[in-house]
Amino acid sequence: MEEKLNSLRTRPRFKIYTDFDTETCAQKIKSLLALHKENLQGNINNEVANIWIKTEHNEFWKPHLSLRIEKENHQTVIRGVFGPSAAVWTFFMFLYFIFSITFMVFITIWFVTIQIKSTDFPWAIHVAILSIILLLISFFATKIGQIKAKSEMEQLRDFAEKTIEDL
Repeated sequence: MEEKLNSLRTRPRFKIYTDFDTETCAQKIKSLLALHKENLQGNINNEVANIWIKTEHNEFWKPHLSLRIEKENHQTVIRGVFGPSAAVWTFFMFLYFIFSITFMVFITIWFVTIQIKSTDFPWAIHVAILSIILLLISFFATKIGQIKAKSEMEQLRDFAEKTIEDL
């Protein structure tokens, strides 16, 4: 089981082809979700399906399985992505971007002031170090979220495997 989760972490996307039309695929996913309604819930239409684990409390690191059902070259293709909700993913990517840019700007300011022998920005190195610390805190927060969501990710993986078998 550990190998599955490790391969899932390094390859969170999958794509399958089927001869069923998009409506039939959506109906099959809906019926499979209905069989697992005690621990799974989701929103499914003819193009997109979002599935997550049903819990008493909503945690920000709750994993989702997003399926996109499309027509491609006279076949139906289902693209799947495992991960957090889009809002959480966007938030953490925003944090990584902001802290990385802040580090680059202030380390450059510090380096230039050293090179030109100026004393205008002695605090720039402190801001650069703080941005690295905040970047590391964000990174470890994502790792803690991944660890907490591991069992839920396993359940979603099992659901995806059963879905693939049905199609």
